[in-house]
Amino acid sequence: VTINYRHGLPVITLMLPTRSERCQFTVKPMVTTVRAFLQDVQREDKGIERVEVFATDGSKVSGATLMEVLLMNDFKLAINNTAYSVSPPVKDKLSSEHATKMEDIKSLVHRLFVALHSEDHQIRKERELLQKLDHLRDELLPLEQMKAKITDSASVKTSRLLWVGLAVMSMQGGALAWLTWWVYSWDIMEPVTYFITYGSAMAFYAYFILTKQDYIYPDAEDRQFLHYFYGKSKKQHFNVERYNKLKEDLAEAEESLRRLHQPLHLRLPIQEIQDKD
Repeated sequence: VTINYRHGLPVITLMLPTRSERCQFTVKPMVTTVRAFLQDVQREDKGIERVEVFATDGSKVSGATLMEVLLMNDFKLAINNTAYSVSPPVKDKLSSEHATKMEDIKSLVHRLFVALHSEDHQIRKERELLQKLDHLRDELLPLEQMKAKITDSASVKTSRLLWVGLAVMSMQGGALAWLTWWVYSWDIMEPVTYFITYGSAMAFYAYFILTKQDYIYPDAEDRQFLHYFYGKSKKQHFNVERYNKLKEDLAEAEESLRRLHQPLHLRLPIQEIQDKD
């Protein structure tokens, strides 16, 4: 394996094992990665089953490493069962001013590369998010229908319980009035009403001990609704945890899609951003 520079670009010449001929690969060191170079080698010779790059100490070089970094030091190129020691030629040292200009050019090339490929990346990302949204909505549709039925049933039972409570309190008030004015006197019924009131206070205190919450009617109603809802869900084999997880994933995907469609991500001009606002 030999490396020569031609027109400022490194040309790597190596022997293809299947075809038994030498082949040259011209790489762009500032944008080409090790993974891309190895893929080009495998595409050139289909008989290559394994091709890897190792440092001189035996550690494997990551595929995300730029060829510019790889060509700074010696390395080993392993093709199938054969390993080649590669010694890149030493490039002439640049002056500090020239080196600064080269770094500026590299930075500009990198920005141009990102700008040219960002649109493709955004389109691909948007397609993935739309596919994910469709998949999540398909999974949620039967669960939403089942949840709506369970919610309706729990709401009916909770409302019925509230009306039953009102009916019981009305019957209790009527019974106390009947016993006070038609059967007994207030002197007899006063202790009875006192103990009824005291018993109600004990019931509310017991509710606080059990639930760690004050007996507030809206909170009590919500608690009873959840009791009926989870009981019905268990009977109907409705997986509440899976439903919640799908809803969270759906919200996350929608938020990611919304951020992707923001004007700054789309690199719209300022006038277009103001028009969209």
